[in-house]
Amino acid sequence: MKRIALFLVLIPILLASCTSMYQKGQNQFQSGEYQVAINTFSKILEKEPENKQANFYVAESYRLSNRIEESKAYYEKVAAEEETYETYFRLGQSLKSQGEYEQAEEAFEKAKGLTLDDKNLQLVELELANLKKIGDIQNYWEFMQLENYKLLNTSLAEYSPVVNDGYLYFTSNRQSSGIYASTGTPYLKMFRTRAEGIKVDVQNVQQLPEFRNEDNLNQGSMAVSPDGNTLIYARGNSTSVKDLPDVHLFVSYFRGGGYTQPIWMPVNEDEFYTNTTPAFSPDGNELYFSSLRPDGKGGLDLYKATKLANGDFGNAVNMGNQINTPGNEMFPYVAPDGKIFFASDGHAGFGKMDLFVAERTEKGWEVKNLGSNINSVADDFGIFFSKYPTEGFLSSNREGGLGDDDIYFFEDKTPKPKIVNVFLNVTTKEKKDDGTEVLLPQTRVVLYDGANKNVGGDFSNQNGRLRFTLAPNANFSIIASKSGYFSKSITYTTVGKTPRPEDLIQEVTNITLDTTVVLDALILERSIVLENIYYDLDKADIRPDAALELDKLVKILKDNPSIRIELSSHADARATDEYNDALTQRRAESAVAYLVSQGIDASRLVAKGYGKRQLIIENAQTEEEHQTNRRTEFKVIEIKE
Repeated sequence: MKRIALFLVLIPILLASCTSMYQKGQNQFQSGEYQVAINTFSKILEKEPENKQANFYVAESYRLSNRIEESKAYYEKVAAEEETYETYFRLGQSLKSQGEYEQAEEAFEKAKGLTLDDKNLQLVELELANLKKIGDIQNYWEFMQLENYKLLNTSLAEYSPVVNDGYLYFTSNRQSSGIYASTGTPYLKMFRTRAEGIKVDVQNVQQLPEFRNEDNLNQGSMAVSPDGNTLIYARGNSTSVKDLPDVHLFVSYFRGGGYTQPIWMPVNEDEFYTNTTPAFSPDGNELYFSSLRPDGKGGLDLYKATKLANGDFGNAVNMGNQINTPGNEMFPYVAPDGKIFFASDGHAGFGKMDLFVAERTEKGWEVKNLGSNINSVADDFGIFFSKYPTEGFLSSNREGGLGDDDIYFFEDKTPKPKIVNVFLNVTTKEKKDDGTEVLLPQTRVVLYDGANKNVGGDFSNQNGRLRFTLAPNANFSIIASKSGYFSKSITYTTVGKTPRPEDLIQEVTNITLDTTVVLDALILERSIVLENIYYDLDKADIRPDAALELDKLVKILKDNPSIRIELSSHADARATDEYNDALTQRRAESAVAYLVSQGIDASRLVAKGYGKRQLIIENAQTEEEHQTNRRTEFKVIEIKE
């Protein structure tokens, strides 16, 4: 009985204690002391695990201190007590931040059914649409590799790397005094160390020299002008009633061996706006930053301000709804080619903040997620290139880091292409009267690529040989010439004559190919028979099969633009002289007309019909012998210098 009586006495004391602690935690929450509020409400939850209000404040404290991934269990308990749009929407965001996409979709769908507010519906529809796009995200750089800079990082925060003139600048709360009540971690300060590309002097990291980091303030997310003389940084979260509570941009100038006293920048425009994460354009004439303003799209948006005549930055303009979303866009980086890299939780991403690139197109900005080899379900932000676009740094609080935000370095590891050398051995020969072919030394051979550009040329040696180096999978033409011979061009291709890239094993593969160019002697007044030039009976029309043969002559004439020829037609002996003369003249003229139609200058051509006056076989008896007499010939009658 005494125990029961004692317990009854303690009940009002315990209730009074919880009420007092609840009020204390609520005051801490409203003051933005989120980590302190978490500690207070956690004590209530030790006694009352299902307390809806305590769970709500812990969940919201985690969310507002950028730790929404830790809020899941608390939002779930709130939802079990009372189903509201806000609770399920935040629960969905918490699930998404841990990569639990199916459960996140269920929570967002639940939230969607619990509101009729247009703004709420827009937000939840955006989250659902972004979830559906995750599977379509492609890596922006296929072979970019990311690695934690473990020797640089600590168990505290390191982020927002900036490279300038041989130094790496970054933000950290190492070596810091005072605790920021919102996160329960030390205040942030600005640091610097030597760096060459992505190689950092990790032994000599120091707080920014020539600049006094203030105590009990967060200072970081800095931008250094291209000339190194201007430092713009985000400063805020002061607890002093005499200072600005929000985050604003301050500027300090390097003068006389040190930085000037920081100055509040007019680009902030209003002390009630949040302004943070500044970045210079490559030429230093524009300032990009993130701000929470009435003309924004929802959360923090990216803005661009232009340098004024007095050196200040002003006329800040919102970057527009192709870049900005109802979520948050922060940490811009402007590349030399005009692309804008930034972090966002409003575009389709893997969890919390992802890194994106905005590219200029005819339709404005096109935003692309950098992909899974850069981003994670955690916060990925603060990208800066030490060598664009192949190496640099970024920040992330992903799993596997040393603690809190870490700096990572990345570099392009695109495999070096395996080399294929194609060697073409060319042999030059001449064709003798008896049809045999013999080596023809000291022949000029010129190589042209597919665009008819001269890519090589030399004389064959005493063995009639020379070698060219060709590109794989390409088309070429080869022209061989020698005084006293018809010049000749041939086409040559390496397409299909080399191994496929995926089949290559060695770093360098040599392929040797061979071809031969045969030249004919060029002798004035020497007749050359054009084989297979046939005409229909009593006709002079050029048949398709004859056109193919005449095309060979077209090629000879084009290869040898300095020659003038006589094209002659001959008949057999089986008709009158008058008939044969007229027929062969018509046929010769028809052949010449065909050559002219193929681009040969008519002044280079003479048509001559010889009838039956130049028989090869006198007294021909068989049809085969008559056909030998019935022929078309050409001979060079002039060589122009």
